[in-house]
Amino acid sequence: MSTDTRVSRRRLPTWIVVTIAGIFGLFYAFVVWSSVALLIQQATGALGLNGLGWFVYILPIVFPLVAFGVAFGIGARRKAGEFSLALLAGLTLSAAFWLAVVGYGTTSYGLYGG
Repeated sequence: MSTDTRVSRRRLPTWIVVTIAGIFGLFYAFVVWSSVALLIQQATGALGLNGLGWFVYILPIVFPLVAFGVAFGIGARRKAGEFSLALLAGLTLSAAFWLAVVGYGTTSYGLYGG
């Protein structure tokens, strides 16, 4: 007698995964685009950026891409609501990280003067 306790999960249809990921992907793209705009604004400013400034302002460009990948990997095989919540959690972390960088950039003069 076999004691194989595999649980067969129904996967979401591909069109639902693509639709949910596409909608959330637009919001992630907005965070990335805002980060790119902030980097360009600070780099072309009167003081410019030093090496640390470039590093700090490139992080919010990379972070949402990584967060989307992790959230997609965690939630793609779950129910639609759980998948949406995973992507929403990653988006929330990305937005909070972006705001933290903006706050740090406005109070730290060590990033400028390259």
